[in-house]
Amino acid sequence: MWSNFLVQHEDEGRSGVAGPGQSGALGGVKGFRGQRRINKMSDSQEGKIKLAFFISIVGVTLTVLGMGTEFWVELAQPKNFSGNQTCQMAHYGLWKGCIRTLWVADIDPERASCGPAELPGESNCTYFKFFTSGENAVIFKKTTNRNLNLAAAVLALLSLTMMVMGSICIVMSLSKGVPFFLKPASFCFILSGVLVLLSVLIFHQSVLHLLSSDHSIPLHHELSWSVACVGSAGAILIFGGFLFIILSLPFSPWQKCLPHKNSTT
Repeated sequence: MWSNFLVQHEDEGRSGVAGPGQSGALGGVKGFRGQRRINKMSDSQEGKIKLAFFISIVGVTLTVLGMGTEFWVELAQPKNFSGNQTCQMAHYGLWKGCIRTLWVADIDPERASCGPAELPGESNCTYFKFFTSGENAVIFKKTTNRNLNLAAAVLALLSLTMMVMGSICIVMSLSKGVPFFLKPASFCFILSGVLVLLSVLIFHQSVLHLLSSDHSIPLHHELSWSVACVGSAGAILIFGGFLFIILSLPFSPWQKCLPHKNSTT
């Protein structure tokens, strides 16, 4: 009889111990799931992220448009330099340069130099050999600086890489519904904007070096619309990166440690 009583008492003790343990474990799992739900983004937060991403995509589009064209700078001779009915001008970008022959009659009488490049005429375009044989280009007896042109092109390519990485972070953040990737995306977009602006500055230095290499032919130079696109893109990318930083602030890790109002003491 005593043995049956002890066995029954031991079984009740085991069930009593198992009960609270199971309920505690279930409570922990529910609390963990509830915490995960808290970390999810709201619909309004997701809409703000999409708006900031759209602004950044505008910057990416302008960068690609500007980098793919050869209208970064225009170099124009005086329109009466050759003494005939035609004049020459050049325009080039990061990868390619063009020499255009225009009719003097088509040029604005108040304009002293040949151009602009949009006028009809013959065009001869060639890709630069900076990336293949390493040769400098010669434009109107003036020689480019290969190192400066290479630096501008490399910075532009690095900026595109950072834009791709930032876009991937935003897509992952929206697909997963978590704001964890906002800060890496902001870093990528801000850095890409800075690299774009540095590329423009170094390119301008290469143009100044080109003009100072020879003075036998007077040239009028001006930065063209591609530089305006790339410069605007750099500013937009930096602005979009700061927007992502602002949107990530409410999800700071320290806020998880704050006590809730409904917590019991």
